[in-house]
Formats: sequence, C-alpha cells, structure tokens
Amino acid sequence: MKAIALLLVLALITTGCGKKDAVATSAAPFRITVQLDWVPEPEHGGFFQAQARGFFQEAGLEIELVPGGPNAFVLQKLATGQAQVGQADSTNTILAAAQGLPVTQIGAVFQNDPSVLMLHADNPITRFEELNGKTLMARPEWAFLPYLKKKYGIDFQLIPFNFSVANFIANKDFIQQGYYIAEPYFITKGGAKAPKYLYAWDAGFDAYAVLVANKTWASQHPEQVRAFLRAYIRGWQDYLEGDPAPAHALMKQMNANNTDEFMMFSRQMIIDEKLVIGRQNGSTAQIGRISRERFQTQINQLEELEILARGKVTVDQVMTTDYLP
Repeated sequence: MKAIALLLVLALITTGCGKKDAVATSAAPFRITVQLDWVPEPEHGGFFQAQARGFFQEAGLEIELVPGGPNAFVLQKLATGQAQVGQADSTNTILAAAQGLPVTQIGAVFQNDPSVLMLHADNPITRFEELNGKTLMARPEWAFLPYLKKKYGIDFQLIPFNFSVANFIANKDFIQQGYYIAEPYFITKGGAKAPKYLYAWDAGFDAYAVLVANKTWASQHPEQVRAFLRAYIRGWQDYLEGDPAPAHALMKQMNANNTDEFMMFSRQMIIDEKLVIGRQNGSTAQIGRISRERFQTQINQLEELEILARGKVTVDQVMTTDYLP
C-alpha cells in the first residue's frame, strides 16, 4: 500500500510540474518598446543583432525597435510611457532626471560617447586651447561646450548643428561636432580627406552613450529588464565578433539609406576605438557596464558649470547597476 501511495504522490507531482512548464512555455512574450536616438545604423548593433538572431525571443521578450532622428525625444517618450527603454547620452539623462523625469540609466551602449569635434586633416589646430576665437558648428545644448570654455579659458562662436557635413566638405577651416563613427564616411565620400578629431574624453569630459529606462516600469519588471540586458549584451558581442549580416539586413529594412559599405565602415570604427568594450583594459566583460564613479564625476562637472544645481541629484537617482548581469 505504501508503494502504491508513493506512486500516486509522484504521479501528482509529475502532473503538476508538467502543467507548470506548459504554462511557462505557452506564456505570451513580454513586450518592450525601445526608442532609438537616431535612424537605425551600426551604433545600434547590439539591438539589431539580438533582434535578428532571436536572442530577445529566446529571453521571452517581444521587442519593438522604434527609429529615431533629429527629434526623437527619447527621454520624453520614456517619461510618458510611449517607450520603456531608449538610447541616449548620459549627460542629458542626468539633466532630465534632475528635472523630475522618471528615467534611470541601466547600462552602457558605448563606454565613451563618440561625439567629437572634427577638423580637416591639414587644419593646424591640434589642441583644445587653439579653438579660442574660432567658429564651431555644434548642438547648442552640448554640455561639453561650456566645459571647454571654462577648463581652457577660451571662447568661440557657435553655429547651430544642422545634421549635415556639406559645410565641412566645402570649407577647409570648418570645425564641427560629429558622431565620428558615421560622419567620416560621408565626408570622404564627399571628396574630402578623412578628418582628424578632438575627443571630448581627452579633455576629461567622458560621457557614456547609455540605455535608459522608465524608472517606475523597470522597478515593476526587474526580471524582464535583466533578461533584456542579457540579450542585448549578447547581441553586441555577437555583432562585434561574429557575422554582422543579420543585424545589417534588418537595419536596411528599417533605413533604406544604409549601404553595406557604410555599415561595415561604421562597425569597424566602433571596433577600432573599442567603444563598446572600453578603450582602457577593454574586454567583452565590460559590455553594458556603467560606473558609479564616472557618473559622480559627471554630476560634479555639471554642477561646477552651473548647468545642474548642486545637490539636485545623486548617483543613485540617475543610474543603477541592479539589472546588469
């Protein structure tokens, strides 16, 4: 009798487990809308490789990638629930959080924001101090500009950024902001030599390109956020070390202006500068990682520039490593 009773118990346990597994495997995927900061290009390689290779799907996620552009309004869309995750730069995200937007930075896209100043190859300027009295085209809201003026005691004229390299190609003395993993391709295609750069990080202004999430949503769905980040990090590693063709094919579907030549050029720039893995002691273990110390430095710099009121935000209010694998 004891043997029969034991068999009945085991049968009930087995049946119960079977039902549980069936529910788990038949559950609808968890949906996340991701707002990109720009049109689909290799800077979004981690997203598109994870999407094309099924990494998000394997994690039980259904991801919608929404193209961006000059007026993507990533942080505003996150704050209003139009998207749950987005790509942005860490400086603007800190300022948005200080203004009360419910956003938090959950991981890195690039360990170093590739926003730079581009100069013609034969321009004699080699140091930031030599920008004094010059004219620059850049985004007026770029916090690096007042940082330059204060650190080096210089001043310069500013032309608002127009998302074009036409003026740069036409004028040998032109200096402009650029996302240097993309603009150099179009500059050389336009007939100019490959530009040289003044890197913001060399001046001590070292921002991230980051993954940002709606703070309330993330706190309510921690396991799904962690699953998203694991798949995203896997996507970047596969895109950089493996065959990028799956991501590139998907990018071309969503952005008809992408060419194979441009995408391979941009991907190689990302690899050569170690933007995803980190320029110093870089490794795949660094993909997605963010540092409290670097965020504290950024907050301090913004406070010193009086762009951010002192004590307005803390590191814990603007970023978290809780969701990283």
